[in-house]
Amino acid sequence: MKRKMSFRKGDTKRGIYILPSLFTSANLFCGFYAIVAAMQGEFVRSAVAIMVAAVFDNLDGKVARATHTETRFGVEYDSLCDAISFGVAPAVVAYLWALKPFGRLGWLAGFLFVACGVLRLARFNVQKDSSHDEHFIGLPIPAAACMIAAMILFVNRIEQIGVERNIIILALIYVLSFLMVSTIRYVSLKKSHIFRKRQFNGLVAVVLIFSVIAYEPSVAFFFIGLVYILSGPVVALYHKSRRPLESEHEKPSEGHT
Repeated sequence: MKRKMSFRKGDTKRGIYILPSLFTSANLFCGFYAIVAAMQGEFVRSAVAIMVAAVFDNLDGKVARATHTETRFGVEYDSLCDAISFGVAPAVVAYLWALKPFGRLGWLAGFLFVACGVLRLARFNVQKDSSHDEHFIGLPIPAAACMIAAMILFVNRIEQIGVERNIIILALIYVLSFLMVSTIRYVSLKKSHIFRKRQFNGLVAVVLIFSVIAYEPSVAFFFIGLVYILSGPVVALYHKSRRPLESEHEKPSEGHT
């Protein structure tokens, strides 16, 4: 009896915080639903489910930090759910939507996306304690998954792309896979503390953005995702081009001294 009581007491000390875990579970549910919907040919619903999963993924971290309920279990559970919702789900959806005609090349592209996404998550967990919140190293896997979802919604909206969509999504899958495992820095959105006091202009900007998204959500999400994905390589190339100029400015000063 004593051993049993001591185990229960230790188990309560290592308990699970329900609220952030509920958001993480909702993320997992959306990812699983996206796969089921894609198997039924409902690709628009699959894309929306992946985007909703990204919302829950963002909220679970914010809720955990706001309520001081961050645990190691929560971090591991979140990564496992992300691997399904943003790794397996978008790869399966993309394969059934556009990659299937390519045969082996198509499912290998889907596997590459899953593998690079899981590697991205593993690297993030290892570097989490030593990394800064201002930037991500490599494209975050939720952003890559949402880009695939936004592509599906965008093509469904314009209804003018035929066979070309298969080639575009195939190339997009390979580009996103490379960006996830690259060392290119991306701005982290975790610094956007929604619970903190903001200026009035910030509220107006948020309302304006939401108005644009509400008017044409499929087009707006696609271009927002495209801008974010291109921001990493563009900023990296800009800093790389600035380095020779900075070194040239430093050389004369060193000569005078």
